[in-house]
Amino acid sequence: MIRPSRRQPGAALFALALLAQACPAGAAQPRIAVSAAQAQALGIETVAVAAPGQAAAVTLPAQVAVPNNQVQAVAAPLPGLVQSLGAAPGEHVRKGQVLARIASPMLLEVQREYLNAASQAQLTALNAKRDEQLWQEGIIAESRHQASRNAAAQASIALAERRQALRLAGLPDKAIADLGAGRAMNGVIDIASPIDGVVLEQTATVGSRTEQSALLYKVARLDPLWLEIQVPVKLAAGLREGARARVAGADAASSGRIIAIGRQVNADNQTVSVRAVMSEGAALLRPGQFVEAVLDLPAGAAPAWRIPAAGLLRMQDRNYVFVQRTGSFDAVEVQLAGTAGEQALVTAAHASALKEGDRIAVKGVAALKAAWMGIGRQ
Repeated sequence: MIRPSRRQPGAALFALALLAQACPAGAAQPRIAVSAAQAQALGIETVAVAAPGQAAAVTLPAQVAVPNNQVQAVAAPLPGLVQSLGAAPGEHVRKGQVLARIASPMLLEVQREYLNAASQAQLTALNAKRDEQLWQEGIIAESRHQASRNAAAQASIALAERRQALRLAGLPDKAIADLGAGRAMNGVIDIASPIDGVVLEQTATVGSRTEQSALLYKVARLDPLWLEIQVPVKLAAGLREGARARVAGADAASSGRIIAIGRQVNADNQTVSVRAVMSEGAALLRPGQFVEAVLDLPAGAAPAWRIPAAGLLRMQDRNYVFVQRTGSFDAVEVQLAGTAGEQALVTAAHASALKEGDRIAVKGVAALKAAWMGIGRQ
């Protein structure tokens, strides 16, 4: 990298004047002669363009996410006091493992309503059976028989409703059956994990009060995982569902396939959301982690280079970079595919205009532009 050094006041202006004299008058020239001394005086710094990898692949920033259908929320079915918690974030849990225990007076009320409904259903069923016999013997009118049947049906519906309320409160069917058989009511709810997985989030604390439906935990299965990738719209047009996606760097063993290509374009950065499912090596990744995703492009696609956005020069609806050569800089036209933070993704407008190992100017670009355009020439 060429770095500026301390220089006397006016040195940059003098160097710029020399540059202007070195470039012939007239239209902008593709090559600007720049000596090492002039580059130092103008504060020109260069960096190597990031290699695009394979000719038919592009590397882009991505974030690891958990598929929606692999996340389960564990909530408090009734208001109450959190007596104990059975897991912490990051722990592996099994389906049916108790995650929280809540003391809830409302649970006693729900059980009482269930017992009342069960008693009423039993009574109306006996009445309906008795009236059925009496009607068949011609002792009572059919209207009374129908009334008792309707009462029994309504009581049965009410009992089913109360039974479902107990299930929603966290009581298993065995506990409900034991309650109906005369077992004492219980005011404590054991809340179990709905799946085998890992605790991602814990919002409850022991000794705190919780409201009905308040979130206690988030539990997730972490294999496979998603990659959420923001792809420049020009590159997204060449992607296809099913194309290979992999993670670069230390997590390179993680790979999968593109499963969705968004139709909506982000107005702020002109990118499209692309989702890949990582079916191999998911254990190497963590939800929320930022990684670099390598996406395969169709055969024949031009390589995309990553450069600092500061190295881009836009002029007359075209984009250029200044590529360092021996004793000069060349103005090379590029096509901007998109940006990601302080990085830009470009493809060369002409074949072989950029190659691995080329260095481009990222500081002093304005001075090179002035010399390129002949500003200050006599």
